[in-house]
Amino acid sequence: MPVGEICTREVVIVKRKDSILEAASLMRRFHVGDVVVVEDKGGQAVPVGILTDRDIVVEIVAKSVPLDSVFVEDIMSSDLQVVQEERGIWDSLQCMRAKGVRRIVVVNVTGGLVGIVSADDLLELLAGELVDLAKIMAREQEREKVTRE
Repeated sequence: MPVGEICTREVVIVKRKDSILEAASLMRRFHVGDVVVVEDKGGQAVPVGILTDRDIVVEIVAKSVPLDSVFVEDIMSSDLQVVQEERGIWDSLQCMRAKGVRRIVVVNVTGGLVGIVSADDLLELLAGELVDLAKIMAREQEREKVTRE
């Protein structure tokens, strides 16, 4: 299954020069732990970084840095991990594991933002698949009781 089929397409975005307070307010309003930093290129939003709630805590709150002196670009992760929307879920998971990231941005063939996939999204999907697999055994036992009595 392509990762584009399961990614969250309603991504909260910010620009490099947005304030940290603005980014944090968006995280709170939309109940998300990250915002994707984008630039407009050719009429499409192209991801250039990501800012997480953890980035804000570790880089600003823990260091007592005044919020009004820092912009998104100052603490965002610019080593952004992206996958194309056609890439398989398993390959995307392997990429996340290899890079040590909990979130990966999904893009189209021209690099435009399509969505985001988190480890939580993949865990939910895989847990559902495992439940379905476990149900096979129970159904097999039921079928055997009916056909062999």
